[in-house]
This record gives sequence, C-alpha cells and structure tokens, in this order.
Amino acid sequence: MARRNDSVFEGLPKFPWWISVILAVVVYISFTYIVPSMAFQNIFFNAFTKISPSFAPIIAGMILFAAALSAFNAWRKGQLFNRQKDIETIRQLSWREFEEFVGEAYRRQGYNVTETGGGGADGGVDLVIRKGGEKLLVQCKHWKMDKVGVKVVRELYGVATAEGATGGIVISSGAFTQEAMDFAKGKPLELVEGSGLLNLIKDVQSSPLPFSKKSNVNTCPLCGAEMVLRTAKKGQNAGEKFWGCSAFPKCRATKPYGA
Repeated sequence: MARRNDSVFEGLPKFPWWISVILAVVVYISFTYIVPSMAFQNIFFNAFTKISPSFAPIIAGMILFAAALSAFNAWRKGQLFNRQKDIETIRQLSWREFEEFVGEAYRRQGYNVTETGGGGADGGVDLVIRKGGEKLLVQCKHWKMDKVGVKVVRELYGVATAEGATGGIVISSGAFTQEAMDFAKGKPLELVEGSGLLNLIKDVQSSPLPFSKKSNVNTCPLCGAEMVLRTAKKGQNAGEKFWGCSAFPKCRATKPYGA
C-alpha cells in the first residue's frame, strides 16, 4: 500500500509486476496514437498533443523499470522465505525482513498481501491480507526475548473492529503472555508464536503456488467458496489446524487439515 505522500512511480514497485507492464503498454499507445488525435480549445493542451509521442517511450520506460523492481522484490522475498530453516534463522532477520517473511508465507497460501509500511520496529498494522472476502490485519512482532503482552493484542483488535476487518493476527518469533492469550479467546484474533511460525514454514515453504491453485481440493463442499487454513482457538482441538470456509459466518463448513 503506497503511503499518501508516495508518487505514482514510488508506489508502482509495490504492486505485482504485471500491473506495471500493462500500464506501460496503455501509456505508450495512448501517448503515441490517442492523444495526438485529440483536439482541445486550450492552447497548452493542443501543444501537448503534438509532442506527446516523444514522451511515450520515456514514461513507458519508467513504468517498465518499476515492473522490473517489482519482479526483483518478489524474487528476493521468495528467496528470503526459502532460506529460513528454524526459529533461530528467523530470529536473525531484521524487523523489516521479518515482515516480508510473514507476508510471503501468507502470499503462498493464496492471500492478496498488502504491506502497509506503517508498523516499523515498534508496532502498528504491518500487513493487510485478503482472500475470498476475508480481510485480516496482521501485526508482526519480531521480539526475541520479551513476550508480547495484552496491550498489543488489544490495540490490534480495536483497529480491526474500527476498520471492519474480519479479524486480526499477531505473529511473534517469541511468545505471548497468558493475559494476551486470555484476551484473544472468543475473539476473531489469532496469536501465532514461534512454534506456530515453524509449522507455517513447513506448510508452505515447499509450495511456491498458492494452495487454491494446486487443485480444487480446498473448495467448500457446501457453497463452493475457497477453504481457508485456520487454527482452532478453543475446545478439545485447540491449537490444531483445519480448513474453514472463507464465506464464514454465512457458511460454517470445515474440513480436517490434510484432507
């Protein structure tokens, strides 16, 4: 997500590379063929129509450069994710790399991931992930020693509620206090600590394509929507993963994980 003070060219590398490629083609065709054929009463605009073809390759080239940056960033994040083997290597990441690592994990699960860039080292919503009508706010806590307290979880819950998000996820390379875990119970919140993070790696590290694109096995048996990987928060199966319908709460169908 581009910040409000980002220029167009600063924001483009944050989008998938193919968007910039399409935009470059549209700009080139427009400046070369469409704009010169237009007539305006304004003298300035009429003058611009005559010289617009000379700007076409320059602007299109700048946009294609943004596409190249986007493609490189996608490759870099994939390599960063694949290099992580255990919790120790994850803890060696910088806080920014940790956010990119988490974003790549959800991207490989088929989520559309927006890096807000607003969290920084101290906090805030770092990622907005969407899939099948579901919108989740993610906060990454790269805390190696201290436990994540209830204040962090409570603040994310407040932001998620205010923005009308489906829920929130707090991910830490460490652990959570008991008070934080108690607060999350019964709420649309997921707390992922070090051990859960390792399970996430095992689930998606060897799967460069999103689950939803590998087969139709994760189609909801009741409504046909995508099934989303979730973690049970209470009951006798608390902590275990399962497939839940992305249309929840309208549809409450589930499948065992691995089915």
